[in-house]
Amino acid sequence: MNRIVRTAVCAAAVTGLTFGLGACSEVTEAAKEEGVEQVDKAIDEKYEVTYEVTGKAVESIEYAGGGGSAMDPKMVSVKKPVLPWKKTVTLRGIMPPAVSPISITDTADLTCKVVYKGKTIKEATGEKALLGCIAVSPIAQ
Repeated sequence: MNRIVRTAVCAAAVTGLTFGLGACSEVTEAAKEEGVEQVDKAIDEKYEVTYEVTGKAVESIEYAGGGGSAMDPKMVSVKKPVLPWKKTVTLRGIMPPAVSPISITDTADLTCKVVYKGKTIKEATGEKALLGCIAVSPIAQ
């Protein structure tokens, strides 16, 4: 696994160096996305995370469900979830795990968590109507 990560990091570094050397011309957004896509494909290892949400008056929960790419993950929406809410998903590579509860009140006492292998890798708490937990992929660390 470390060899794959190092290979991907080296690929990203080479891509960055290539872009850096071409500083005379502006790097296009498409070129940046291509570099990320190459790293995303190089690190194709799958991992599971569990999202957890608690609070009150949660209208919906948006979360990265595992499809799409690291730059454009497929988001899934759950309307009027029963709380506390928990969902385990399989993601891959550098795709960041993300969960966001949306409340209909500013006093929702929301908490969201991203749990990987029994350890919380991202947690946020607040009373706002929108809260988000976006973690770095544990594969990319």
